[in-house]
Amino acid sequence: MFGVLFPNRSFPMDISTFSQIDTFHWILDMNTFVGEAYDQVTEICIFLLNSFTLPPDKALAVYIQSPGSPFLFCGAVTLARPSAVLSLPWPEPGGQMQLTASDSAPASAKIGVSVEDLASLPSLDVAAERRIERLAMKVGENLFNFMQSFCGVDGSKLVVPMDILDRWFKKFQERAKRDPEYLKGFAL
Repeated sequence: MFGVLFPNRSFPMDISTFSQIDTFHWILDMNTFVGEAYDQVTEICIFLLNSFTLPPDKALAVYIQSPGSPFLFCGAVTLARPSAVLSLPWPEPGGQMQLTASDSAPASAKIGVSVEDLASLPSLDVAAERRIERLAMKVGENLFNFMQSFCGVDGSKLVVPMDILDRWFKKFQERAKRDPEYLKGFAL
């Protein structure tokens, strides 16, 4: 059906590594795989195997769960996108789902895989969305820092020259043309 690989951490593993919960849900207990160092596993490569035919309106969604935290969507594969390398942004452990001492099994991190309706899922490339968000934040920070150097104060208001956006944008464009590495620094 599907296989996974943790870059620099494992050989390809098939579905038999996962515990099947029901027809459409599988769980990989990270304690059995890496113990408490689950947060050191930062990427997963998931791929459909040739013998598995996923309906075109379905996706194989990947979720992660730190001990005591809810599952977090990481991305998905489909027939049109039969493999993907997904980032694993592990949430902080704890929260309302924390197991108590009376529970028989210790809390552990998990990776969940499920067959879901493609239309019900958020964007399939969560990592790309996060990179875009980081890029926007860094460009906004650059603009703010530039404007701040020209600000004046009028009571409780900051006053900036009317042409400040034009000046910033021209400087930004010129620097990007001169130094091809400049924009790469924003995407980190």
